[in-house]
Amino acid sequence: MNESLIGKRIHITGVVQGVGFRPFVYGLATRYGLPGWVRNTSAGVDIEVDGPRDVLRQFVTALSTDAPPLATIDSMAVADIAGHGFRAFEIRPSIARPADFMPISPDIALCDDCRRELFDPGDRRYRYPFINCTHCGPRFTIIKDIPYDRPATTMANFVLCEDCAKEYADPLNRRFHAQPVACPVCGPKVWLVDKETGQQGESAIEEVCRRLAQGQIAAIKGLGGFHLACDATNDAAVRTLRERKGRVDKPFALMAANVAAIESFCEVTPAERQRLESHAKPIVLLRRKANSSISAQVAPGQSTLGVMLPYTPLHELLLHPSAFILPPLVMTSGNFSEEPIATDNADALHRLAPLADVFLLHDRDIHLRCDDSVVRVFDGHELPIRRSRGYAPYPVKLPFAVPSILAVGGELKNTFCVTRASYAFLSQHIGDLENFETLRSFEDGLDHFERLFRIQPEVIAYDLHPDYRATRYALDRAEKQGLRAIGVQHHHAHIAACLAENGLSGERPVIGVAFDGTGYGSDGAIWGGEFLVADYRGFERAAHLDNVPLPGGDAATKHVYRSALSYLQQAGVEWTDDLAPVSHARRATPHADTLNILAHQIRSGVNSPLTSSVGRLFDAVASICGVRQTVNYEGQAAIEFEALADQHESGAYPFEGRVNAAALIRAVVADVRSGVPTPIISARFHNGLAAMVRSVCEAIRHERGLHEVALSGGVWQNVTLLSKTLAQLRSADFTVYSHRRVPPNDGGLALGQAVIAAHS
Repeated sequence: MNESLIGKRIHITGVVQGVGFRPFVYGLATRYGLPGWVRNTSAGVDIEVDGPRDVLRQFVTALSTDAPPLATIDSMAVADIAGHGFRAFEIRPSIARPADFMPISPDIALCDDCRRELFDPGDRRYRYPFINCTHCGPRFTIIKDIPYDRPATTMANFVLCEDCAKEYADPLNRRFHAQPVACPVCGPKVWLVDKETGQQGESAIEEVCRRLAQGQIAAIKGLGGFHLACDATNDAAVRTLRERKGRVDKPFALMAANVAAIESFCEVTPAERQRLESHAKPIVLLRRKANSSISAQVAPGQSTLGVMLPYTPLHELLLHPSAFILPPLVMTSGNFSEEPIATDNADALHRLAPLADVFLLHDRDIHLRCDDSVVRVFDGHELPIRRSRGYAPYPVKLPFAVPSILAVGGELKNTFCVTRASYAFLSQHIGDLENFETLRSFEDGLDHFERLFRIQPEVIAYDLHPDYRATRYALDRAEKQGLRAIGVQHHHAHIAACLAENGLSGERPVIGVAFDGTGYGSDGAIWGGEFLVADYRGFERAAHLDNVPLPGGDAATKHVYRSALSYLQQAGVEWTDDLAPVSHARRATPHADTLNILAHQIRSGVNSPLTSSVGRLFDAVASICGVRQTVNYEGQAAIEFEALADQHESGAYPFEGRVNAAALIRAVVADVRSGVPTPIISARFHNGLAAMVRSVCEAIRHERGLHEVALSGGVWQNVTLLSKTLAQLRSADFTVYSHRRVPPNDGGLALGQAVIAAHS
């Protein structure tokens, strides 16, 4: 016997199922002439091979260096074993082990190979709306359990035809064990529904395209739910969609056929193009061009448009109908505002009936709803705004092991997080927990994650706000199941999320700058302009924006002139009718005494909780400038105010005593009264805020010797402020951490709650 012939046992964890890993291993073993086997388990991929020592060393190295592009190897355990005398290499059946778990691949956008086949008249899947292979297609939205095999997906009821079965069983075919594999003979079908007729097959897609071109609104079943679509160049169609959906000003997302089409109405940098064309194909926020054909109704008051490319074959066919060319489409979530996106055919036909003129349905079930992801590109990197399709449930790999924890997140932009070992599995975007339907979506998603990742929580972490529905869920469940419940302060969670996604161990504290609109403080006030000295174990509130009363409490978040009036009073500025918030307050209510009532509220504190929120400061300055007095979606005034900022203005408004905005407000009022253009005022405000951050961080560094700063909270979605603040901090020799994988807004809150709970 050749003494150099040995065996290797290899166990690989990470995203290694549903990404072509087993056929890759098969091909690699064949190339090196190594006999043995590979199989999926509920814990990853197992391999055993026999061969010469040098060849095995090359094989093990190639497993990492040559892995499929969609695979992510988190660990690879390699052990020497006695050779088995294998005669060939084979792919063995998967093994399910009840207690084991593994990461799951997100849904992957249509690959180039499948796209070529989709438009090849000679291919048997020509213009088939469900074409896919190992390198693309649905995963997360169709999987019911692990290991990721067809019987555990919503494709289980589609029996493979002879041709598809051959591809599925051939280890050298790119459709080997591609679980959603199908064709027109054996796979899902599409059909059209309207009041008059139903049509099936190719004609259904073509008919929907004709209806869209005529200005109608279509409900289209996609990958993780329904979209509502209309012609984005048709003012009347977009206006009708807004009226039906109850969405007054909030921007709609767009879908365009290709990057060349997008460049006709938006600026696209190389980094933005890379994100548009990535495997995730998220909605990317791009700077809009003036005088394009896109309706102004798509994104009123915005300097950007959210645009995505087709990510499924069905979308490709919609944007590339055979008979004509469609313009860019509005492609917004299929729901009434504040409701969860529809996923089921019957539910959509009932719930979306008042919204759509025509329905494009299919019979591949969606097991879990999943909205489109939204990102910006900043400083050459991705800045997530909404993390969902194409990203979830890919985990954040933590630099430490944690127990099984459930973190329920916040009230707005909710996501939840479950942890196991060193993985933090952050859910897809759930939405605002403002109604029963969204809460049910939250609970259904949570049940699925706990089953999928074999997690039985030992601890539940929640936000301190007593009225959050997620908080009430956490406390009720903890009581019923006898679990430990840990309340986590909102802004501490923001900073911890930033630290965790940047892979920091938490052994040393950082300066955490947590800026947002609303967060329940440990003193019962509304925080949102916080400078924390924080690690995972705790925090100290080192500084904060000076408190102002918020007349009407939550009412002031929608009627932003109320914040402006409070800031004006704090700054000693008389309420005169030449100021926009004052004149609006006088007109907006039938009560002649309104201003006196508001003034009394502010002075007395009656129904006027104190707030340090930077979000409310943005609202106040935008109101004083006349940008907006009321809003109809979260952050609207601040977003529109940022959009106006003059990028060439270098002036900056001052803060008193570092964190008091009174001098800033007086300077803004003086500029407004002097007729200074709002873009200049916006730039000076952003510059002043960035300079204030640097000043406070320098003071904390002087006192504490800290040189690292973490930026988190929804205000840091503002790339104008973010870029100016980073420049200020870096020029002062700070090491700065910001978000690249998890949203800085409340969509990342649950990750911070989880890692804090792990250290409690």
